[in-house]
Amino acid sequence: MGSGLTAAEVAERVADGRTNAVQVRTSRTFGQIVRANVFTFFNGLLGTLLVAVIATGSWQNALFGFVILTNSGIGIFQELRAKRTLDRLALLNVTHVRVVRDGEVHEVGIADVVQDDLVRIGSGDQVPADGPVLRSAGLELDESLLTGESDPVHKRAGDEVRSGAIVVAGEGDFTATSVGPRTYAAKLAAEARRYQVTTSELVAGTNLLLRRISLILLVVGPLLLWAQFRSKDNHGWQDAVTGTVAGLVGMIPEGLVLLTSLAFMLAIVTLARRRTLVQELPAVEGLARVDVVCLDKTGTLTSGEIVLDRLVPLSADDRTAQALALAAVSDTPNATGKAITASYADTSMTALARVPFSSARKWQSVTTATDTWVLGAPEMVLTDTADPAIADARAQADQIAAQGRRVLVLARGTAQDGDQLPVKLVPVTLVVLAERIREDAAPTMRYFTEQGVKLKVISGDNPRTVGAVAAAVGVPGVGGADDAVDARTLPEDLDELAAVLDGKSAFGRVSPQQKRAMVAALQRRGHVVAMTGDGVNDALALKDADIGVAMGNGSPATRAVAQLVLLDGQFRHLPDVVAEGRRVIANIERAATLFLVKNVYSLLLTMTTAVALVAYPLAPIQLTLISNLTIGIPAFFLAIGPNKQRYVPGFLGRVLRFAVPVGVVTAVCAFTGYRLVRVFDPATTVAEARTVTTVVVLVVSLWTLSIQARPFRPWKAGLVAAMAVLAAVAVLVPAIGHGIFLLEVSPRRVLGGLVMGAVGIVLIEIVRWVADRMRRT
Repeated sequence: MGSGLTAAEVAERVADGRTNAVQVRTSRTFGQIVRANVFTFFNGLLGTLLVAVIATGSWQNALFGFVILTNSGIGIFQELRAKRTLDRLALLNVTHVRVVRDGEVHEVGIADVVQDDLVRIGSGDQVPADGPVLRSAGLELDESLLTGESDPVHKRAGDEVRSGAIVVAGEGDFTATSVGPRTYAAKLAAEARRYQVTTSELVAGTNLLLRRISLILLVVGPLLLWAQFRSKDNHGWQDAVTGTVAGLVGMIPEGLVLLTSLAFMLAIVTLARRRTLVQELPAVEGLARVDVVCLDKTGTLTSGEIVLDRLVPLSADDRTAQALALAAVSDTPNATGKAITASYADTSMTALARVPFSSARKWQSVTTATDTWVLGAPEMVLTDTADPAIADARAQADQIAAQGRRVLVLARGTAQDGDQLPVKLVPVTLVVLAERIREDAAPTMRYFTEQGVKLKVISGDNPRTVGAVAAAVGVPGVGGADDAVDARTLPEDLDELAAVLDGKSAFGRVSPQQKRAMVAALQRRGHVVAMTGDGVNDALALKDADIGVAMGNGSPATRAVAQLVLLDGQFRHLPDVVAEGRRVIANIERAATLFLVKNVYSLLLTMTTAVALVAYPLAPIQLTLISNLTIGIPAFFLAIGPNKQRYVPGFLGRVLRFAVPVGVVTAVCAFTGYRLVRVFDPATTVAEARTVTTVVVLVVSLWTLSIQARPFRPWKAGLVAAMAVLAAVAVLVPAIGHGIFLLEVSPRRVLGGLVMGAVGIVLIEIVRWVADRMRRT
């Protein structure tokens, strides 16, 4: 054993920065997050209009400003939550490691390991850096977090170890030649750490609307302002500014952005109760849109544990159970030994001598008073194939191994010479081992299959094992171990790779870079891809996928980059997330329709009043009343209500096909009512005419709400009725209608508004009937 570095050599490396500390900024700073969520075009536009209204001294008309605070607050809160998660990203779970310095063993923190340190690792330790093995005493590593390979890897002197691997048996020393950001795992994680926002059709559709509306505002805004100043109906600049703000605020779907965020937040709270952590708001919607799910095997479909599947007797011997229990015992137990002793622990036999397991021999033995029992790989133990019994045992072992199972043989012999195989070996039983498949894996696979979602199992493990597990959990197109593809034979071209992915569903020996390429190939074909995983080798693919799902007991790297984390590692929560996403999408579509109807009629009223050079038909506070009672409050309840409608692409198109004609009808009826009352009574003031317009729009908008609430349930009927009652109270109670909403109510004006509203209802039903007839034909 070497003496390791001296104190002076350690100090020199620390001064040069050659330590194991990894300091990478994983997300935006607090200031950047605040600026990104506060200083948006949306907030800037509303803020400018808010300042203009406040300048007029009309505080009632400035209530729409609260939307800026609430929407920015939700965005900041959620991104800060994601930032905290990303900043806690750490590949290694251990806090201290043993290093040899000046000939003595010291315990230091992971970050204090320096380049060229002599590191000592033993069973249960996690490797803190990369480097060559100097000494190995039965050293076995679980590298599944790095490669996806579930089988322990035996390390000899000269072999390379990588940070993140876990020692499952034996012990040894290695030199830390690569530390900190230069390690293999750190390089993978550094790329996976980069912050990115999940793609959302709802958010993208809303942003597209905002951009289009922004262009319209650039044209209509100055025109409306000019017309309001020219209008004889307005008295002073305050009226002109108030009318302009009313028209522009009505054209902005400010509540839609807020409602979408709130719906996502409520979904996140619901899923949190089911042990599912959502790290980005749109991820709930994203999984509902997914049409391909890529599944890692080790730690995802399987628990990563090896279990004893069954024994296949080869010869009668009533001592089999005791001998197997005794033979599996080891001073440095590995996963295989633990799996056997978990089922066969009691033995009345006494061990007189042992030959420990060796990766070169691939067997171990124990000698009792009467026999020597050997446990190991059949091809290494049963070498005398001229013996019919041995030949038959080998054939059975090969047949079972072809099914993707791991097979050992327990044989009985005599006269062992040192560490050589005993003579006259008699095969007693085959020991069949398997990975423990998660109990919820098969039902979840069945759910996705029924929903038309394609499944792809991609793993770094042996292809035959991958195929066997995929078949066991019911992945369509995988009938057994032979149906899996060895990824080393896959093409590098993404189009060619996509063609293979279309025809196959199970892949083994997949590298982290190939997992990433598979996600990209599927996305190139237009698929919405979800990726599940638990190891560092999955991190890059999880980051690139449309939705990354990490297991809660997996690597911190995967948990940090994934949008969804199954905290208890239970697959059964995924259908809950899909159902929640569908509910959000369907309900937000209803709410969006209500908002866009308002945007359409506000735009038409703005253009009409600009051409006619009259005062805008509604005051900002009256638009606030209409928006709250017919859109804001009911849309909130509609957005959180139950809805099992399956996701159908084309959210924005469907919304516009309903909102545009209904908005046109609303605008025509509103402006007609506004002008008629002034034509029949020229002495009617702007405030009195706006009262008629308010009643018309309330009636038509409440009917529109009732359409979106269909099919009616008791709670939906109650919601619409409650909004109608509140509207009546707001209009008819003088202290509210006149004192707050600036209405000048009289029986004739209310009656005129109701009549024109009824006309609007009839026109909307005619439009819907025509649209339905055209759609059917």
